[in-house]
Amino acid sequence: MIQKSRFGQLLLKKEVIDQKTLEKALLIQADEDPVNPRALGEILVNDFKINHHAIYGLLAELYAFRTIEINPSDTDESQIKHTKEILSKFPDDFKKKLIYKRILPYQVSYGRRNTLIVLAADPTDKLAERIPIYSEFKKYEVVYCRIDTLEEIISIIAPQKNEFLDLLQEAEEQFEEIDETKRKQIDEYALDEEINKSLLVNLFEGCLIEAVRKGASDIHIIPYLRSNVDFFLRIDGTLISWHRQENTSPEAMAAVVKDRATGIDRFERDTAQDGFMQRIVDDHLIRFRVSIIPITSSEYERRFESIVIRTIDDRNVITDLRKLGFQEQAEKDFVRSISKSKGIILCTGPTGSGKSTTLMAALYHIITPSKNVLTCEDPVEYYIKGARQLKIGHKFTFDTAIRSILRHDPDIVMVGEIRDKITAEIAVKLANTGHLTLSTLHTNDAPSAISRLYKMGVETFLLAYAINIIVAQRLIRKLCPECRKPISKEKWPTALEFGLTEEELKSGKIYEAGKGCKKCNEGYKGRINICEALSFTPEIRNAIIESGSEIDEDKIRKIAESQGMLSLMDSGLDRIRNGLSTISEITYATSED
Repeated sequence: MIQKSRFGQLLLKKEVIDQKTLEKALLIQADEDPVNPRALGEILVNDFKINHHAIYGLLAELYAFRTIEINPSDTDESQIKHTKEILSKFPDDFKKKLIYKRILPYQVSYGRRNTLIVLAADPTDKLAERIPIYSEFKKYEVVYCRIDTLEEIISIIAPQKNEFLDLLQEAEEQFEEIDETKRKQIDEYALDEEINKSLLVNLFEGCLIEAVRKGASDIHIIPYLRSNVDFFLRIDGTLISWHRQENTSPEAMAAVVKDRATGIDRFERDTAQDGFMQRIVDDHLIRFRVSIIPITSSEYERRFESIVIRTIDDRNVITDLRKLGFQEQAEKDFVRSISKSKGIILCTGPTGSGKSTTLMAALYHIITPSKNVLTCEDPVEYYIKGARQLKIGHKFTFDTAIRSILRHDPDIVMVGEIRDKITAEIAVKLANTGHLTLSTLHTNDAPSAISRLYKMGVETFLLAYAINIIVAQRLIRKLCPECRKPISKEKWPTALEFGLTEEELKSGKIYEAGKGCKKCNEGYKGRINICEALSFTPEIRNAIIESGSEIDEDKIRKIAESQGMLSLMDSGLDRIRNGLSTISEITYATSED
């Protein structure tokens, strides 16, 4: 614990983290399994999403590990061959563990005693100490290497394999044309025969692994014409074609998914079904939520189904508010609002706009052992450490759970969504009786959320004093910093209409997406939010109370903007000016406003 505190003090001194983050990380560490606790650096990187190099670069400096700088693109064939020869001398199981931990036996330094140079993203990882046990190399030196550099080198020398897809590739010649006459009526035995011949189970399991590794939020499996099935992955909010399986009946593919999911009936094809599954991928437990709905086709006798699988990877949960990327005023207002002992924190926006992510980060910011935190979500996606998450089911419905919350002595409550008048009234009641309440609502912007709640039947004076802040947000794709390029001159007129100045365009700091590179997806990599944060100041509260039969949204917006609130469009313009996104992305994200 002393060593960890010493490292923590160094991180504070270098301003990598703040005191509050350190205290939370140490509390998490103290609560870890005492037999195998995680290191402080691992907790900060995985749970708080602190930059890996910022943490482990300092750790290497603290413990005097040598740092090595390598340009992966300069790695020549002789070095690749040399490293592969070294790796071939390790047992496969141990080699997999090394690669997974981003530890790479890289080269032999020849001298009086030959020394194996080992690159490591975490030079303190004890797995490296076992190298002499599993190899002929008795003398070795661990050196620190940045994780992004190391991952690029590993992708060249020892790329990750997908065993399911490898088997599928080996057996491609087994695929046969399907007899259409046999398929007019669904024959379960024929489906099983087709599944086994085509190795569809391998294709499906391989797809799950690829989705996790590529950071896809969803997998779409849909019929294409008579005997093809399309697989799409949603990456950074965009559906991307991953694979088309030809000469395969969509019914057979659907049967594979149903057989391998819990809570779904394989023989039911006429109604919507929901289920789940879980897999260990690269030593992490990943959960998947399955949604199946019947769809029509040009062949009325066929019983096609559309399948969407949500990937739930706890490693993607943001627990540090700073990592949400709020702009300065919005972050300041949001932190102040969630730090109060009561009131409603409301996030609005369409599906997939990051509302739940924002609320999760807010919860992690305020959760302490002294507070009773209850959540009511349907369905529950992520496990929240320190919260009591109500389990919704047939006997304990969402409405029942909402009513039960009031009797369970909460300090903080998170309601997945304000769905109706009952949910809205209970949220307001909680806020007005001294509880902090977090929830979401589907509206286009912040002022319209007030109108929506008013139309649900909540009185204006209750709204005015119950709500702390409303955050309306969208997620936009971030430009790839490697291949972005200054906006072309033919697009200047559009940019000027959008609100940018000629001086800004001439500066060369307003960008558009490049053609794409090996580090991105068609010129974009990752996402960031744009938002408007409507903080309930006295002036805003008065404007709501003074409303008649209609909430004056324009008046509320003007007051908020005069007090520093950025609109969604202005928030997007700020992202463009900082080289983070493009005009087309902001236009698309705000098109309904």
